[in-house]
Amino acid sequence: MKIANYTEVREFVFQGFSNFQEHQLILFAIFLTLYILTLAGNVIIVTIIRVDHHLHTPMYFFLSVLSTSETCYSLVIIPRMLASLVGLSQSISLVGCGTQLFFFLGFAITNCLLLAVMGFDRYVAICNPLRYSVIMNWRVCTILASLVCASGFLLSLAQAVAIFRLPFCKSLIEHFFCDVRPVLDLACVTPIINDILTLIISLLAITAPATFLFVSYVLIISTILKIASAEGRKKAFATCASHLTVVIVHYGCASIAYFKPKSENTKDQDQLISVTYTVITPLLNPVVYSLRNKEVQDALRRVVGRKSLP
Repeated sequence: MKIANYTEVREFVFQGFSNFQEHQLILFAIFLTLYILTLAGNVIIVTIIRVDHHLHTPMYFFLSVLSTSETCYSLVIIPRMLASLVGLSQSISLVGCGTQLFFFLGFAITNCLLLAVMGFDRYVAICNPLRYSVIMNWRVCTILASLVCASGFLLSLAQAVAIFRLPFCKSLIEHFFCDVRPVLDLACVTPIINDILTLIISLLAITAPATFLFVSYVLIISTILKIASAEGRKKAFATCASHLTVVIVHYGCASIAYFKPKSENTKDQDQLISVTYTVITPLLNPVVYSLRNKEVQDALRRVVGRKSLP
């Protein structure tokens, strides 16, 4: 489609949290605190899993990969957002915006797919325990983790290339980072192809894994209910509780963000949803897996006790 009479934009400016001008320092302090807690929590999770041999299992291998991905995901978004809150940088180049969108989407899709793989791991552990060590051997775990990461960044690359082939007529991004919809809103043309591609990627990255997880947990719960002893049922539920909590929040936020109908009057609501899945959700992973997981708590005590010995 040919476009006439437009000035090509080479740099974007974030609107950020300008609607909350008088509260920006408070927001900076809150987001910085949450960011530090997120980094510390995920680093602690990865370190404990690496150091404590009791956690050298497929379940915790995937958890360490998820924590690493969540850490990188936070690094892509939050430092620039914090800088804009204190007035250090409100603009970003076209290349910088494309790079941010590519890595943001890559890690976001990877996280969704990783949660599905972790659900498969729980399904095998509970529904087929006698063959668990054969099915979920280290070679299979490594291949699954590699495929998930490669798929996430291939889908992200397709989305980023499709978006940044468009001409842009406006430079003000009504958001605090380069997300798909706010960037597409700046295009000089109606991005029909991009909207279709966004829907396809959303179905592949959110709907398909969520459906797989739903079926997996139906089978898991039906298997748990058949366990004769109450103690056995309780232990089986405990192994899934942390993962299921993260899944519900993670896919819930992603579904609201990418399947919600477009509206002209919900910019503040969109920012609130984005804050949830860029700031709150990465913190949820270490909090849930440390507060609700006895094995991680015991491993932390062993590691701390070992370090405190003379």
